[in-house]
Amino acid sequence: MKKVERINTIMRYINNRAHFTVSEIMQEFNISRSTAVRDIREIEAMGMPLVAEVGRDGGYSVMQNSVLPVVRFTDNEVKALFIAFMATRNQQLPYLKSRQSLAEKLLGLISESQQDDLVLLNQILLFEGTNPYNPDLLDLSDLPHPMLEKLIQVLLSDSYLLIEIKEEDGIKSYQIYLLHLYNEKGLWLIEGFDLNEEKKQIFAVDHINDVKPYEDKKRLSKKKILERLSKQEQIINFIIDLGPKAIAQFKKYHPLKVSISYTNPYQTTAVLKAFINVSKFEEVNEIINWMLFLGNDIKLREVPEEVLEVLKERLRLYCS
Repeated sequence: MKKVERINTIMRYINNRAHFTVSEIMQEFNISRSTAVRDIREIEAMGMPLVAEVGRDGGYSVMQNSVLPVVRFTDNEVKALFIAFMATRNQQLPYLKSRQSLAEKLLGLISESQQDDLVLLNQILLFEGTNPYNPDLLDLSDLPHPMLEKLIQVLLSDSYLLIEIKEEDGIKSYQIYLLHLYNEKGLWLIEGFDLNEEKKQIFAVDHINDVKPYEDKKRLSKKKILERLSKQEQIINFIIDLGPKAIAQFKKYHPLKVSISYTNPYQTTAVLKAFINVSKFEEVNEIINWMLFLGNDIKLREVPEEVLEVLKERLRLYCS
């Protein structure tokens, strides 16, 4: 039985019962527990009113006489959705290939006067990346790196990843636990806990050559990872404050191992906290090069003595 046919049959099966369990679905349709759970979640997502019951036996009950209301949008809600669609053009976001079909469904739900308003908005509103002389022409491709959607699909099933990164000396593999996936200045970044080095690292999605779940029964638990990260944060030895000019420089270039936290709502001041391994000369040298690149709009709050000595020597050479 095909998936679509099976889900439709399960929906009819559920609709005729006041209560059912996952085991009953497994037995009735001869499917595994994971398949049964996935099918039930899809049925819930379609709008069937199911209530999960807590307990050893568990199960689900069906809300009787429940009719899903017809979706209606206010004028402002329609405009908010439409403007959101427009604003995401050229933003390198995942799943944007479905945007056209979403827009068509939205237009099918609204009145002619609402459609006229959207046409007018489309004519007068321009967003970043749009050519003002030809609004339908984008300056860049609005499709994200193809690895982004694959990465998200893997993440939905497992946060432990084996990633291959393209580096100057070839392809290198990392086993990581993903902490965050975020976008910064048009670049998608992974913040992850390196399971071998046991420290936080940041990787650019654009540099990923391949990604798959990291299969290892001895891998660290999430609880232990967070505990080790907490201990590492306690031994931070490098803290600097950044002003607006330094923040602008940071956005142009920064080592992928560090990130900043804004300290006011206008994002004109920020603080950077990190751990520098002073025993690794290349890491110290990289940080010093970067500090000089930031310029004089920084304030050193806490810096290892070893770093300061190398920095003073570098400045001496520049001045001689």
